[in-house]
Order: sequence, then structure tokens, then C-alpha cells
Amino acid sequence: MQLIMFSKMFRPLSVQEMGKTVRDIGFSGVDLTVRPGGHVLPENVTNDLPGAVRTLREEGLTVPMITTGITTANSEHAEQIIATAAASGVRLLKLGYWQYQGFGNAKRQLDAARKDLDTLDPLAKKHGVILCLHTHSGDFLTATTAQILILLANRDPKAFGAYYDFGHMTLEGGKSGWKIGLDLLSDRLRIVAAKGMGWFCAPGLAGARPEWRDRMVPLRESPVPYEEGFGYLKQIGFGGPVSVHSEYEGDHSWKKLSLEQIIEQTRVDVAYLKPLIG
Repeated sequence: MQLIMFSKMFRPLSVQEMGKTVRDIGFSGVDLTVRPGGHVLPENVTNDLPGAVRTLREEGLTVPMITTGITTANSEHAEQIIATAAASGVRLLKLGYWQYQGFGNAKRQLDAARKDLDTLDPLAKKHGVILCLHTHSGDFLTATTAQILILLANRDPKAFGAYYDFGHMTLEGGKSGWKIGLDLLSDRLRIVAAKGMGWFCAPGLAGARPEWRDRMVPLRESPVPYEEGFGYLKQIGFGGPVSVHSEYEGDHSWKKLSLEQIIEQTRVDVAYLKPLIG
């Protein structure tokens, strides 16, 4: 397993500054954002992605994956992103998301999303990349393992894979659902995400019911069972990238941290993860 840093949280830094910071924290690679607002903008991918990958490699880092917003071959700059990633030696691409449109729409939306993936199949095979579906909790079509399995059914594992997120899967299946889900996806697993997420109770006002909210917390303090989870990853022989998501700046975090504080908290998270990875 290779520990890499999701570059989203270091967006204020240039690619070179981000690379130096990531290396100093103790990572060996980067999960580079190639989407609107990312380190590489989709409209500039042909010119900027090769240079960004080269800069990170000069810092002694690998770029085994990129994070995109692609959901169909008709997504803006989709083939340019896929082709440029492949030409730059990046073989794993995280796809974007399909927003769940509310009760009564799931089957129709899953059918539509499968058709979207059908359009991407020839691009993945043409350029020799693996397009990965991220397990993301909440109102997304990839919120559970069951949905991922429906979307990946009968697809070439050399073209499509699963991106398993321990934090999001603990929110959706906190007792054993996360574990069964990992088991079911084990033969399609290409990428893993590490983030500390859990449900936390906010007392209600004036006799109102308490409100349960999901929050991002430091890995060691979260209810995510990482010791057990990484044991299963070793059991199945997973050797891919583990992308660390230090999303500690927004309203979804247990507290809003500055960039400097995020860097220091990430050091703590990495120190916690490294013995688990071995």
C-alpha cells in the first residue's frame, strides 16, 4: 500500500509548494485534483497536467491517480483528461458523482448512470486507464456498496474499479455494513480513501429533538475501525494507493482549521496510519 495525499486541501499552494509540503509530511505520492477548482483545470489539462506530474516526480513523489469530475464521455474535456493522464503515466482516475434526485428515482437514475459509464468504456480501453467509482455517503448514486456493484456489473475490471472510502462507508454502514461492503468490493478494489468521519449529536433547542450530524474528525479520534479495516486490506493483498483526505476546513469538520493547522493535523494522521499499513 502507498500512502498519498489528496491535494484538494492544499489548493492555496502551487503544485511545487504542495509537493514539498506533502513530501515533508511523510507521503510518497499525490492524489492530484484535475477538475474545476483543482490544481489542474480541465480546460488546461493538455498543457498543465504533464508539467504538474513532472514537478511532483522531481520532488520524489509519485502520482498514481487523479481526481476528476468526469461522469460521461460527454463531460467537458473528458477524453483530453483521460488521454493526458495516460500519457503522463497515471492509470487510476476517480470519476465524478451522480446526485440522487430523491425517493422514487433510484432505479431510473442507476439505469441512466450505467448508460453514462457505457460511453466511457471505449475511452478507458483506448487509453489503458481504470476509471474508479468512489463510495460517497449521502445523496449520491455511489453511496453504498450495493449501488457500486450495480454500476460495475459486467464491466471489464481492466477499465472500471471501486474506490472504497472508509469514512463514508462507516457513515452509511457503521456497525458491519462497511465491512461487508469492503468484502463485496474486494475483487474490484483499486483505491482506498482514509478520512475520519462519524455521527455526532447536537442537542436540540427548547425541547426539540437532538440533531445528528456527520462530522470530519482526526483519524485516531473517529469511529472508523481502521485497525480492523487495514487488516482486511492486508488479507486480500491490496497494494494500491491510500488517499488521505484532510478535509478539516469547512462546516462539516469538527472544527475549522487554517492551512497551517491542517498540515500539522495531517502529520498526526499519517503517524497514526503508517504502523497500520506496515
